[in-house]
Amino acid sequence: MNTASSPTGFSAIVIGASAGGVIALQQLLQSLPASLTAPVLIVLHLPRDRPSRVAELLGSGCPLAVAEAQDKQPLRGGEVLFAPPDYHLLVEDQATVALSVDEPVMFSRPAIDPLFESAAEAFGPGLLAILLTGASSDGTDGVVAVRRAGGTVWIQCPDEASSPLMPASALARAGADAVLTLSAICEQLSQLPHAH
Repeated sequence: MNTASSPTGFSAIVIGASAGGVIALQQLLQSLPASLTAPVLIVLHLPRDRPSRVAELLGSGCPLAVAEAQDKQPLRGGEVLFAPPDYHLLVEDQATVALSVDEPVMFSRPAIDPLFESAAEAFGPGLLAILLTGASSDGTDGVVAVRRAGGTVWIQCPDEASSPLMPASALARAGADAVLTLSAICEQLSQLPHAH
C-alpha cells in the first residue's frame, strides 16, 4: 500500500463520499487540525427530496466550523462546507463557491465530479482531493481532472471501504498519489501544515 508523501500544504481540500460515507466522514472531520488554513468542501450523496442535517450531525466532533454551503458564499480557510441536498457544489474561483441545479451526475445531485472538476480548475496543484467509500463511479472523472491539473489525490483503500466500487473505479481509471486506509487518511490530515 502506498503512503502519502509529506505534503507541503494545500490551498483547498475536496472530499467525496457516498454509501458508508457518514461514518467515514465523521472520523475524518474529527481528525482535521484546528489550525487548518485551507477550506474543506464535501459532497456526500444525499436524498434530493428532503433537508439534510448532515453538516449539523458531523460538525459536532469537528474542531472547525461546519456548515451547509450557500450560493456565492466566500471560501474561508479552516471552514468545512457541505453540498446541500439537490444542488451541485462548485468552486467558482479561489474565493467563492456556487450552487448549481445542472443535471444529476450518475443519478446524484449533489455529485462529486462537478466539485472535483471545478476545484481542479480553480486550484490546480494546490488542491488535495480525497475519495472515500461509495457504490457508484461518481468521482472518477473528478479524480482524472484533479490529477491532470497537477493536484494531489488520496483514495480510500477499496478493500476496507464499506462500498468499494467508487474508490476502485477511480483507481482503475486515474490512479492516485496515495491509496490509504481511512485511519491513515485521518492521520495524514491531522498532520497537515498550514497551506501555502
